[in-house]
Amino acid sequence: MSIKSQKDFVSGLMFTATGAAFAWNSAMSYDIGSASQMGPGYFPLVLGLVLVLLGGFIMFFSLVVETPDGGAIGEVAWRPLFCILGANLLFGALLGGLPSIGFPSFGLVMAIYALTGVALLADASKFTLRRVLVLGSILAAGSYLVFISLLNLQMPVWPAFVSGF
Repeated sequence: MSIKSQKDFVSGLMFTATGAAFAWNSAMSYDIGSASQMGPGYFPLVLGLVLVLLGGFIMFFSLVVETPDGGAIGEVAWRPLFCILGANLLFGALLGGLPSIGFPSFGLVMAIYALTGVALLADASKFTLRRVLVLGSILAAGSYLVFISLLNLQMPVWPAFVSGF
C-alpha cells in the first residue's frame, strides 16, 4: 500500500505520536480514577487517546484518498514557525514575569498585545499596527471577560509596576 498524501501521513503520524506521549505520561504520572470519580490523569489520558484516534484516521485516509500532487511535503516555513513559538514564549514571560532574573510581570493585557504583534509578524505582508491594535483589543477584552470576570482566576491584569489597577 502506497502513501497517496505525504502531508496527511506525516501530520497523522505527529498527532498519533503526540497523543500517545500524552496518554502514556498521564497513565504513568497521575491517578486515572474512573468515569464517575475522575482523577487528575483522566482528562489528559482521554484527550491523548482521542488524538491517537484522530491521527490514525488521518493516516488511514492518506493511504486511501488520492491527492492531485501526491501531497508532497514542501520546505519548512521557518519565519511562521519561529514567530508563533516566540509569541507564545513571550506571552508566558510577560504574563508571569521571570523572577529568577528579576523580570517583572507585565500582566494579561500587555502580554496579549505582545503575543498578537509577534504572531502577526508570521505573515509580514499582513502585518499592520492597526491589525495588532484591533485584534489585541478584542482578545484582551475577551480574555479579561472570560478569565478574570467569569472564572475569577487570579492573575496579573496590568504591569506589576502600575499601581491602582
